[in-house]
Amino acid sequence: MPKLSLIVPVFNEAPALRSVVDSLMASPCPIEREWVFIDDKSTDGSLAILEELAGRHVFRILRQAVNAGKGAAIVRGIAEATGDFIIIQDADFEYDAKDIPSLLQPLLEDRADVVFGSRFKKNAQQVHRTYHYFVNRLLTTLSNLFSGIYLTDMETCYKIFRADLLKAMVLRSQRFGIEVELTAYVAKVRARVHELPISYYPRTRLQGKKINWKDGVAALWHLVHFNWLISAKEAYSAIPVRYLPSGERPSDK
Repeated sequence: MPKLSLIVPVFNEAPALRSVVDSLMASPCPIEREWVFIDDKSTDGSLAILEELAGRHVFRILRQAVNAGKGAAIVRGIAEATGDFIIIQDADFEYDAKDIPSLLQPLLEDRADVVFGSRFKKNAQQVHRTYHYFVNRLLTTLSNLFSGIYLTDMETCYKIFRADLLKAMVLRSQRFGIEVELTAYVAKVRARVHELPISYYPRTRLQGKKINWKDGVAALWHLVHFNWLISAKEAYSAIPVRYLPSGERPSDK
């Protein structure tokens, strides 16, 4: 049976972490799964909470030596994942893990190689904060123009990849630019991309949201850099044959 790896970066999420982990562990999944939590050198006791919860739940904990950023934590999680499919899950209640089975379905039926969960599809449960809504829509529109992939939500956390594709990527982002980079690299190969609606319940900075306007400005540079200045050869250590652009041979990589 195929296996899903869920990568969960954690940085200073102590107030709600117990409830989040319990909720994630109780969420449905149609296939075998593994949870990989990466503590990004939290200073609020998040690591101790994870170690406590590991006594009653089955998951792995990876410990970053320094606070290197969400992107760096995700890259380490990808390297350690052993599943056939890999998804990133935030350590909060913004995304509902009950949506994951429907996102998995196109992959299990071999109709897709990457599935994006969109917070902006019409039949998704949507509660958006105005500033973040317009920034996300702007960045997604620019990403569509730069990458050639039409999406409604490029910045979504919920992206499920076939592991062979994701593990072949040479990811460079240390912070929130990872979402732009992942999408740009998918566009450089012949991957089948699906997008399905998901629920979304945004939190405020008082509730622990960490992304800010500086990350939005940085995303503009990331869009140019990863789409136009990084070639497919630089984006991948070795592109698996089935994802090679039409007409390209393995020797051309």
